Amino acid sequence: MTRKKHKRPWGVFLAIILAVIFGSWVGSQTSIFGITFYAIVDVLGTIFLNALTLVVVPLVSSSIITGISRIGNEGAFGRLGGKMFFFYLSTSLIAILIGLFFVDIIHPGNENIIPAASDSSALKDKIMNQGSGTFVQVLISIIPSNIVAAFSKGEMLGLIFFSILFGYSLSKVDGQPGTTLQNFFQGIFQTMIRLTQIIMKLLPYGVFCLVSKTFMSTGIQSLKAVSLFFVTVMLGLASFMFIALPLMLKFVARVNPMRHFKAMTPALVTAFSTSSSSATLPITMDCVEKRAGVSNRICSLVVPLGTSINMSGSALYECVAAMFVAQAYGIDLSFGTQFMIVLMSLIASIGVAGVPSASLVAIIIILKAVGLPMEGIGLFVAVDRVLDMCRTTVNVFSDSCCAILVAKSEGEKAVLSTDPVEE
Repeated sequence: MTRKKHKRPWGVFLAIILAVIFGSWVGSQTSIFGITFYAIVDVLGTIFLNALTLVVVPLVSSSIITGISRIGNEGAFGRLGGKMFFFYLSTSLIAILIGLFFVDIIHPGNENIIPAASDSSALKDKIMNQGSGTFVQVLISIIPSNIVAAFSKGEMLGLIFFSILFGYSLSKVDGQPGTTLQNFFQGIFQTMIRLTQIIMKLLPYGVFCLVSKTFMSTGIQSLKAVSLFFVTVMLGLASFMFIALPLMLKFVARVNPMRHFKAMTPALVTAFSTSSSSATLPITMDCVEKRAGVSNRICSLVVPLGTSINMSGSALYECVAAMFVAQAYGIDLSFGTQFMIVLMSLIASIGVAGVPSASLVAIIIILKAVGLPMEGIGLFVAVDRVLDMCRTTVNVFSDSCCAILVAKSEGEKAVLSTDPVEE
């Protein structure tokens, strides 16, 4: 199993290199038997995007219902639960705002990336005319009048709100009915994780089609924009991990940030190499409890839950990616639309599974909510695999920081009181 996990990145990297060469060389007009190569990769890329979209609703809803119902069973909706969610949301929101700051300053998107298209002006008008009404529409869509319709249309705000409310209510159902329903949604969640992993096995082929399509239409010039996008995300992740989180540890938790970096080193290395916060979970818990000195009572609750719903690095990446796509299409987003992207990044990151490249699913959710074309992910998917390794590392470190913050707020004295002992 380990060998397979380490083979996949190389397949993606090879697909990216071949796609850049193939797309730049073939161009958008070369054809075979009267069918252009551009049309072929466009169809295959769309099929891959549809496969990703296929898992969105059941994966997100079952993930949230399972996680929330488990918290309620453990009595965590009191003081401890409030602290957990406060730090989860605070760290994720800080990460998103940092990403928004860098993407607005650097402006990695470029109108020249996207060639002129007949529906380009219509797309701009549709999004730019949303204006102040966007905020009102966001508020209204949070509570849908028909949950079945919300599920069928993929209205994620309403779906997530209902899933949170349903999960909390389910946690209060005693006896066999509650247990049966919890097992049912746990089974759906585990099944959707497997289905996502199956789809992710096709990732190299999907990446090849999406990247080829981009380079067929834009040529080698899109490398500059992709490079700027990469730099923007890396600056955001680095600022969050090495400035924002250490400042919270220093001034809120009042601990030495360097000690925490040392304590979390094994988990951070594992997260970077596997690109999976779920696969890193056992090591993360071991580091937080044994090396950082957090009690088992807090560690066993905060860290596993954080792996499910506290994806700060992913939230930052999703915000930057959505803004990058908008910039690439030459769309100057209003404050209301940018607010919607921030809100959707915060909410969508809650339902992202801790498996490699799962953020692509969340980005599709955001693009659909804003009205941007889903194929926009082809603009940056060439660098997604490397950024996935980086943002997973940030996710794991953010989870551990939340555990430290909760533990210190609960008065635990042994947290990072000494440097971790190397075994």
